[in-house]
Amino acid sequence: MGRIVGIDLGTTNSVVAVLEGGRPQVIASAEGGRTTPSVVGFSREQELLVGQLARRQLVLNPRNTFANLKRFVGRSWDELDEGSLSVPYTVRCNDAGNVRVVCPATEREYAPEELVASILRKLVDDAGTYLGEPVEAAVITVPAYFNDAQRQVTRDAGRLAGIRVERILNEPTAAALAYGFDRSVVKRVLVFDLGGGTFDVSVLRIANGVFDVKATSGDTQLGGNDWDRRIVDWLADAFQADHGMDLRRDRQALQRLTEAAEKAKQELSGVQSTPISLPFIATGGDGPLHIETTLERRRFEGLCPDLLDRLLRPVQRALRDSGFAAEDIDDVVLVGGSTRMPMVQEMVRTLVPLEPCQSVNPDEVVAIGAAVQAGILTGELRDLMLNDVTPLSLGLETIGGVMKVLIPRNTPIPVRKSDLFSTSEANQSSVEVQVLQGERSMASDNKSLGRFRLSGIPPAPRGVPQVQVSFDIDANGLLQVSATDRTTGRQQSVTIQGGSNLSEEDIAVLIAEAEQKATEDRRKRADIDRRNRAQTLVAQAERRLRDAALEVGPYGAERQQRAVELALRDVQDLIAEEARGSVDLAELELAVSQLQEALYGLNRRLLSERKADQGPLQGLKNTLGSLKDELFSDDEWDDWDRPSSDPWSTGSRRYTPPPYSAPRPLEPSGYQGSGSDRERPRGVVSRREPPPRRGWDEGDPWAER
Repeated sequence: MGRIVGIDLGTTNSVVAVLEGGRPQVIASAEGGRTTPSVVGFSREQELLVGQLARRQLVLNPRNTFANLKRFVGRSWDELDEGSLSVPYTVRCNDAGNVRVVCPATEREYAPEELVASILRKLVDDAGTYLGEPVEAAVITVPAYFNDAQRQVTRDAGRLAGIRVERILNEPTAAALAYGFDRSVVKRVLVFDLGGGTFDVSVLRIANGVFDVKATSGDTQLGGNDWDRRIVDWLADAFQADHGMDLRRDRQALQRLTEAAEKAKQELSGVQSTPISLPFIATGGDGPLHIETTLERRRFEGLCPDLLDRLLRPVQRALRDSGFAAEDIDDVVLVGGSTRMPMVQEMVRTLVPLEPCQSVNPDEVVAIGAAVQAGILTGELRDLMLNDVTPLSLGLETIGGVMKVLIPRNTPIPVRKSDLFSTSEANQSSVEVQVLQGERSMASDNKSLGRFRLSGIPPAPRGVPQVQVSFDIDANGLLQVSATDRTTGRQQSVTIQGGSNLSEEDIAVLIAEAEQKATEDRRKRADIDRRNRAQTLVAQAERRLRDAALEVGPYGAERQQRAVELALRDVQDLIAEEARGSVDLAELELAVSQLQEALYGLNRRLLSERKADQGPLQGLKNTLGSLKDELFSDDEWDDWDRPSSDPWSTGSRRYTPPPYSAPRPLEPSGYQGSGSDRERPRGVVSRREPPPRRGWDEGDPWAER
């Protein structure tokens, strides 16, 4: 089995990790961050932006930038509350009652899982770059309280991203894996997971590598964004009271308020008060309007008492279902960035009288746990076993609209349960099975996961036919339902997909479209990389030419330097033409190859010069030799071209002195001779005389004594 990565698909940020050498390792994004913002956007040129690039345009292009998509995944329009719709972009309901996100830039409507798939694709691409090989499989985490429909849609998003989803893992369970995978202890652990958009709590028993989930609970519509919204409302209400304008109706102003609220919330985790400054937030009759205020921690906590109450109930329910008392808990693990708020930590202390564990990074622990689960699946980690539970009760509708529970919540998975049912009318030839998920007694109050029909039942009085309905939940928490008529043996089986926003045909079309776009994106990326390599090589060549001139002089490696200069000029011209869109990139790549070859030749020449270096004055001698070549390169100076044994002559032309007669003194620099010599400018050597030399050299009659 190939490499499997672990992905924490978060509401605010996402993280990808991998197991290397038996230890989980978080993979940094292409931008260098260990977390990737869960934001997708389109530029005005319809270019897809994911992560940090999309986050940068949140304020200036709010209608084409989409965040907090996780709250829309797997949910119908009727299930959304008003708070979920308070986003700067447009969300609408299609004819089937499903959620659609409107993008004016591309003039299209997207299902939430389409956009989420872009986030997954970026995470997988970053992981493939880090590992040096394509990644084709992943373990993806979801909130423990996600229902079957939301899990199905998450798997569909993975398929749209072009990866195989090996396991859907509950986020608190993943955090517990990261917390205890290398600890040989027996502990009862409560995992408190408060992310940007969802809240989960799980109670586990960890014993020597066995992770046994006892109970789980949560709220998929509660997260740090709700705390941000309280600050936004506080700022907007105060501004409206002062100026009579509601900033929440302005998309850009709303996005600026949201970012300021998130920043203030984070700062209040460490200080008692923080200033909020938003200049030019709006324009009034007298000119621009600003927000200048200070938010204190006490006031912030006073805005959110009901949110804390919503955290309280799932924790109490999970403790009750697990059979443990608060005093039985050995450790509390806080997961999610929102757990850094002091009010949340104080609330946890009132429930469980323990100091929360600070040994794990709340932003990365879920992805690390997913990587551990991936290691279990590949067999790299052999001493760990995970026993998870289903978060919600599963059953079907019976006569009178009552829900009959087949699998109660917190039942260990995988599990298979079945029960016998009969017809409600005489001579009934078919039955309709409606699958429900939830904790209410009446069917209408629970989530309908789908329905199917079993036909061909022989006519019989009411209550005589026996239909066996079986529920089968796999390790991913995904449900398959089958119904069998025990009289005829006729069977109808279906994998529940009623909660998915996309049909199989839609998914197939989108996968094909994604593959086509992936090819186009790879081509664009290759063009950009080719251009960047060319620009980098140009800078390298210019720097190498300067270094060569200092090492061997301007003419020490003249042929190689000239080749580099010509190739460099060609590449620069092609880069300029490519910027205007009038050049073939293949031609640019050929010119780059020629420049690389020329640089290789220059580097090889410089290396040979270094090996021949015999002293610290070698560079100066090279320069003097080059100067001699320049001054005495006329063809008429044949006498200067004859070889010489002069040890200090390094140029290609060498001087052979006349037969030794007697030493002649050098002329003073201001000597005025007779005849034509009088007209000779200073510094020019007479043709009847050898060039003056400085320094001592044995065997040279012209050397200065």
